[in-house]
Amino acid sequence: MRILLSCPYAWDAPGGVQVHVRQLAGVLLERGHEVLVLAPGRGGADEPFVRIVGRPVRVPYAGTVAPICFSRRSFRRIRTFLRVFEPDVVHVHEPFTPSTSMLTAVVSAAPVVATHHAHLERSRLMELASPVLRTVRRRLSAQVAVSRAAAAFLSRAVPGDVEVVPNGLDVRTFAEPRAAATGLPGSRRILWVARLDPQKGFPVMVRAFARLAGELEDLALVVAGDGRDREALGTLADADRARVAMLGSVPHADLPAYHAAADVFASPATGQESFGITLVEAMAAGLPVVASDIAGYREVLTHEVEGLLVPPNDPGALASALRRVLTDEGLASRLAAAGRRRAETFSWEAIVPRLEAIYDRVAGRAR
Repeated sequence: MRILLSCPYAWDAPGGVQVHVRQLAGVLLERGHEVLVLAPGRGGADEPFVRIVGRPVRVPYAGTVAPICFSRRSFRRIRTFLRVFEPDVVHVHEPFTPSTSMLTAVVSAAPVVATHHAHLERSRLMELASPVLRTVRRRLSAQVAVSRAAAAFLSRAVPGDVEVVPNGLDVRTFAEPRAAATGLPGSRRILWVARLDPQKGFPVMVRAFARLAGELEDLALVVAGDGRDREALGTLADADRARVAMLGSVPHADLPAYHAAADVFASPATGQESFGITLVEAMAAGLPVVASDIAGYREVLTHEVEGLLVPPNDPGALASALRRVLTDEGLASRLAAAGRRRAETFSWEAIVPRLEAIYDRVAGRAR
């Protein structure tokens, strides 16, 4: 089957949607499909199956910045690639974002499958734009949401049938034994992997680390990510600040080495998380997880089974849960073992057949 994937966000920018599309394309190719990916980007793409269709513009939205592209030139390039590739199925991601996926859905003559990744408690912008979004919705042959939280958010703005198919993950990359990253402070380490945007809760993480640093002299915080909330480090004493390793944006392929060097994974997001790919990656790597008790994360792990869930925006609760994991080897081992088992349910081997069944259904209906 010829499958065209469309990504709305800059291909060369960090982000969960880009990781998802990149991995999905690779798995589909391995399974014998012909695949072409369209995405915006500031430069070229390393992957031979990717075509950059326009230059992105960074647009602030809901506490983060989305690198999207909605231009006449991009529209023309999308139409050209659709005509030349002649896909049997088009799979667009976040088609209600004004970018490449929306343009692809509107112009495609092939049946369109859409995956919705986002979750907000409410979006006035989407509510105001709902008449336009309903027009896009009519172009979609099938809709997928990565979680019940994402499906609920979608239904409030644009009602319609939605099937929940979780994010897939390259579990093997994180599960395979590997050498740990070196040159990091401390002998016990908390790992953070996320942008330093307000919705990710980095200031909460910093305040929790300050509480723990006075108790655990060998503790360090390893931060893979960057963003405006890096300024939260200014609240730490100089001695504690020296125990924080700021790695900046780390290529996704390099992350497993930092997981191998860590003792616990923390994700104190304040909300707006539809799923939690980084949680699954940490569980696949055998790390116990401490995360916020929010809708998207509750679909990934169960409290006291695969990890510990704490109230969002509560540095005291976060510090307490991290302390439990760092000082109770039995608890840490139990959470890690259960997390590994849970991560397997999100492997691409489990997820892709469900997507292929949807592709076959809409392609057969079109024929």
